Amino acid sequence: MTTIMITGASRGLGLEFARQFYSEECRVIATCRNPKKANELNAIGDIDVHSLDVTDDKSVANLADKLRGENIDILINNAGVIGQRDGFGRLDYDIWAETMDTNVFGPMRVAEAFRDNVMNSEKKQMIFITSRMGSITEAVPNAYVYRSSKAALNMAVKCLSAELDQQGLIAVLFHPGHVQTDMGGQAAPVTPQKSIEGMKNQIVALTHDDNGRFLSYDGHQIPW
Repeated sequence: MTTIMITGASRGLGLEFARQFYSEECRVIATCRNPKKANELNAIGDIDVHSLDVTDDKSVANLADKLRGENIDILINNAGVIGQRDGFGRLDYDIWAETMDTNVFGPMRVAEAFRDNVMNSEKKQMIFITSRMGSITEAVPNAYVYRSSKAALNMAVKCLSAELDQQGLIAVLFHPGHVQTDMGGQAAPVTPQKSIEGMKNQIVALTHDDNGRFLSYDGHQIPW
Protein backbone atom coordinates (compact mmCIF):
# COMPACT_ATOMS: atom_id res chain seq x y z
CA MET A 1 0.00 0.00 0.00
CA THR A 2 1.27 3.46 -0.94
CA THR A 3 1.72 5.80 2.04
CA ILE A 4 1.04 9.51 1.56
CA MET A 5 1.86 12.23 4.10
CA ILE A 6 0.16 15.62 3.64
CA THR A 7 0.85 18.85 5.53
CA GLY A 8 -1.85 21.49 5.96
CA ALA A 9 -4.57 18.88 5.47
CA SER A 10 -7.44 20.36 7.49
CA ARG A 11 -8.83 22.49 4.66
CA GLY A 12 -8.49 23.51 1.03
CA LEU A 13 -6.05 21.64 -1.16
CA GLY A 14 -4.66 19.52 1.66
CA LEU A 15 -8.10 18.28 2.62
CA GLU A 16 -8.90 17.39 -0.99
CA PHE A 17 -5.55 15.61 -1.37
CA ALA A 18 -6.47 13.51 1.68
CA ARG A 19 -9.91 12.69 0.27
CA GLN A 20 -8.70 11.69 -3.18
CA PHE A 21 -5.71 9.62 -2.08
CA TYR A 22 -7.86 7.88 0.55
CA SER A 23 -10.36 7.01 -2.18
CA GLU A 24 -7.45 5.40 -4.07
CA GLU A 25 -6.95 3.06 -1.08
CA CYS A 26 -3.69 4.70 -0.04
CA ARG A 27 -2.60 4.98 3.55
CA VAL A 28 -2.98 8.68 4.38
CA ILE A 29 -1.03 10.45 7.12
CA ALA A 30 -2.66 13.87 7.38
CA THR A 31 -1.24 16.71 9.45
CA CYS A 32 -2.58 20.04 10.66
CA ARG A 33 -2.12 22.41 13.57
CA ASN A 34 -5.22 21.35 15.51
CA PRO A 35 -6.48 17.84 14.70
CA LYS A 36 -9.30 18.06 17.27
CA LYS A 37 -10.93 20.87 15.29
CA ALA A 38 -10.31 19.28 11.85
CA ASN A 39 -13.84 17.90 11.56
CA GLU A 40 -13.90 17.45 7.78
CA LEU A 41 -10.50 15.75 7.82
CA ASN A 42 -11.44 13.38 10.62
CA ALA A 43 -14.67 12.50 8.81
CA ILE A 44 -12.89 11.16 5.73
CA GLY A 45 -12.36 7.69 7.15
CA ASP A 46 -9.55 5.54 8.46
CA ILE A 47 -6.65 7.97 8.14
CA ASP A 48 -3.89 8.92 10.59
CA VAL A 49 -4.26 12.54 11.72
CA HIS A 50 -1.36 14.16 13.55
CA SER A 51 -0.60 17.59 14.97
CA LEU A 52 2.06 19.51 13.04
CA ASP A 53 3.07 23.16 12.88
CA VAL A 54 5.62 23.47 10.07
CA THR A 55 6.98 26.71 11.58
CA ASP A 56 7.85 25.01 14.88
CA ASP A 57 11.07 23.00 15.03
CA LYS A 58 9.90 21.05 18.08
CA SER A 59 6.56 20.16 16.48
CA VAL A 60 8.30 18.85 13.36
CA ALA A 61 10.86 16.91 15.41
CA ASN A 62 8.17 15.36 17.62
CA LEU A 63 6.23 14.01 14.65
CA ALA A 64 9.42 12.79 13.00
CA ASP A 65 10.23 10.85 16.17
CA LYS A 66 6.71 9.41 16.25
CA LEU A 67 6.94 8.25 12.64
CA ARG A 68 10.56 7.12 12.78
CA GLY A 69 11.08 3.94 10.76
CA GLU A 70 7.83 4.28 8.79
CA ASN A 71 8.22 4.55 5.03
CA ILE A 72 6.51 7.51 3.35
CA ASP A 73 6.22 7.02 -0.41
CA ILE A 74 4.90 10.49 -1.20
CA LEU A 75 5.45 13.50 1.04
CA ILE A 76 3.18 16.39 0.01
CA ASN A 77 4.34 19.72 1.42
CA ASN A 78 1.11 21.64 1.06
CA ALA A 79 0.91 23.94 4.10
CA GLY A 80 1.21 27.62 3.16
CA VAL A 81 -0.11 31.15 3.64
CA ILE A 82 -0.80 34.12 1.35
CA GLY A 83 0.88 36.66 3.63
CA GLN A 84 0.43 40.36 2.95
CA ARG A 85 -1.39 41.43 -0.20
CA ASP A 86 -0.27 45.09 -0.15
CA GLY A 87 2.60 46.13 -2.41
CA PHE A 88 5.61 48.41 -2.50
CA GLY A 89 5.45 51.30 -0.05
CA ARG A 90 3.21 49.40 2.36
CA LEU A 91 5.31 46.30 3.03
CA ASP A 92 5.12 44.79 6.49
CA TYR A 93 8.45 43.07 7.10
CA ASP A 94 7.23 41.10 10.10
CA ILE A 95 4.48 39.54 7.99
CA TRP A 96 6.99 38.97 5.20
CA ALA A 97 9.28 37.09 7.58
CA GLU A 98 6.36 35.00 8.90
CA THR A 99 5.34 34.14 5.34
CA MET A 100 8.85 33.02 4.46
CA ASP A 101 8.90 30.88 7.60
CA THR A 102 5.70 29.09 6.59
CA ASN A 103 6.15 28.90 2.82
CA VAL A 104 9.89 28.27 2.55
CA PHE A 105 11.41 27.19 5.85
CA GLY A 106 8.36 25.07 6.74
CA PRO A 107 8.49 22.72 3.74
CA MET A 108 12.26 22.43 4.03
CA ARG A 109 12.04 21.64 7.76
CA VAL A 110 9.60 18.86 6.92
CA ALA A 111 11.67 17.60 3.98
CA GLU A 112 14.79 17.36 6.15
CA ALA A 113 12.98 15.76 9.08
CA PHE A 114 11.30 13.09 6.95
CA ARG A 115 14.10 12.51 4.47
CA ASP A 116 14.84 8.98 5.69
CA ASN A 117 11.14 8.04 5.70
CA VAL A 118 10.89 9.07 2.06
CA MET A 119 14.25 7.76 0.84
CA ASN A 120 13.61 4.33 2.38
CA SER A 121 10.28 4.04 0.54
CA GLU A 122 9.58 2.56 -2.86
CA LYS A 123 8.49 5.78 -4.61
CA LYS A 124 10.84 8.34 -2.97
CA GLN A 125 8.69 11.34 -3.87
CA MET A 126 8.59 14.81 -2.33
CA ILE A 127 5.88 17.08 -3.73
CA PHE A 128 5.91 20.81 -3.00
CA ILE A 129 2.87 23.01 -3.60
CA THR A 130 4.14 26.29 -4.98
CA SER A 131 2.60 28.79 -7.42
CA ARG A 132 3.36 30.14 -10.85
CA MET A 133 3.34 33.48 -9.02
CA GLY A 134 6.84 32.40 -7.95
CA SER A 135 8.03 32.31 -11.57
CA ILE A 136 10.69 34.99 -12.18
CA THR A 137 9.92 34.84 -15.90
CA GLU A 138 6.25 35.68 -15.35
CA ALA A 139 6.75 38.25 -12.56
CA VAL A 140 4.44 41.29 -12.43
CA PRO A 141 4.40 44.10 -9.84
CA ASN A 142 2.08 42.81 -7.13
CA ALA A 143 2.00 40.35 -4.20
CA TYR A 144 5.67 40.89 -3.31
CA VAL A 145 5.44 38.79 -0.16
CA TYR A 146 3.74 35.72 -1.61
CA ARG A 147 5.63 35.78 -4.91
CA SER A 148 9.02 36.06 -3.25
CA SER A 149 8.25 33.22 -0.83
CA LYS A 150 7.29 30.89 -3.65
CA ALA A 151 10.30 31.91 -5.75
CA ALA A 152 12.51 31.08 -2.77
CA LEU A 153 10.78 27.73 -2.30
CA ASN A 154 11.30 26.94 -5.99
CA MET A 155 15.03 27.58 -5.68
CA ALA A 156 15.34 25.53 -2.49
CA VAL A 157 13.55 22.55 -4.03
CA LYS A 158 15.55 22.80 -7.23
CA CYS A 159 18.74 22.59 -5.13
CA LEU A 160 17.30 19.66 -3.14
CA SER A 161 16.35 17.80 -6.31
CA ALA A 162 19.91 18.12 -7.63
CA GLU A 163 21.59 17.14 -4.36
CA LEU A 164 19.59 13.94 -3.86
CA ASP A 165 19.18 13.06 -7.53
CA GLN A 166 21.69 10.21 -7.45
CA GLN A 167 19.91 8.73 -4.42
CA GLY A 168 16.72 8.38 -6.43
CA LEU A 169 14.68 11.29 -5.07
CA ILE A 170 11.81 12.62 -7.18
CA ALA A 171 11.17 16.20 -6.02
CA VAL A 172 8.55 18.11 -8.00
CA LEU A 173 7.00 21.57 -7.62
CA PHE A 174 3.32 21.93 -8.51
CA HIS A 175 1.26 25.03 -9.28
CA PRO A 176 -2.29 24.07 -8.24
CA GLY A 177 -4.00 26.74 -10.33
CA HIS A 178 -6.16 29.60 -9.07
CA VAL A 179 -8.34 27.46 -6.84
CA GLN A 180 -11.59 28.04 -4.94
CA THR A 181 -10.09 27.96 -1.44
CA ASP A 182 -9.84 30.42 1.44
CA MET A 183 -6.64 31.67 -0.16
CA GLY A 184 -7.85 31.76 -3.77
CA GLY A 185 -11.37 33.00 -3.14
CA GLN A 186 -14.69 31.49 -4.20
CA ALA A 187 -14.63 33.33 -7.55
CA ALA A 188 -11.50 31.42 -8.63
CA PRO A 189 -11.90 29.42 -11.87
CA VAL A 190 -10.56 26.05 -10.64
CA THR A 191 -12.31 23.80 -8.11
CA PRO A 192 -10.26 21.95 -5.49
CA GLN A 193 -11.49 18.66 -6.96
CA LYS A 194 -10.18 19.52 -10.46
CA SER A 195 -6.87 20.87 -9.16
CA ILE A 196 -6.11 17.86 -6.98
CA GLU A 197 -7.27 15.35 -9.58
CA GLY A 198 -4.90 16.92 -12.09
CA MET A 199 -1.95 16.85 -9.69
CA LYS A 200 -2.77 13.38 -8.34
CA ASN A 201 -2.89 11.88 -11.82
CA GLN A 202 0.57 13.29 -12.54
CA ILE A 203 2.01 12.32 -9.15
CA VAL A 204 1.13 8.63 -9.53
CA ALA A 205 2.82 8.61 -12.96
CA LEU A 206 6.04 10.43 -11.98
CA THR A 207 9.38 8.89 -12.85
CA HIS A 208 12.92 9.87 -11.93
CA ASP A 209 13.10 11.88 -15.16
CA ASP A 210 10.61 14.31 -13.58
CA ASN A 211 12.91 15.16 -10.67
CA GLY A 212 13.30 18.94 -10.35
CA ARG A 213 10.40 19.94 -12.59
CA PHE A 214 7.99 22.88 -12.08
CA LEU A 215 4.57 21.78 -13.31
CA SER A 216 1.00 23.05 -13.44
CA TYR A 217 -1.92 20.99 -12.18
CA ASP A 218 -2.99 20.62 -15.83
CA GLY A 219 0.35 19.11 -16.90
CA HIS A 220 2.01 22.14 -18.44
CA GLN A 221 5.61 22.97 -17.52
CA ILE A 222 6.04 26.45 -16.00
CA PRO A 223 9.06 28.65 -16.78
CA TRP A 224 11.35 29.44 -13.87
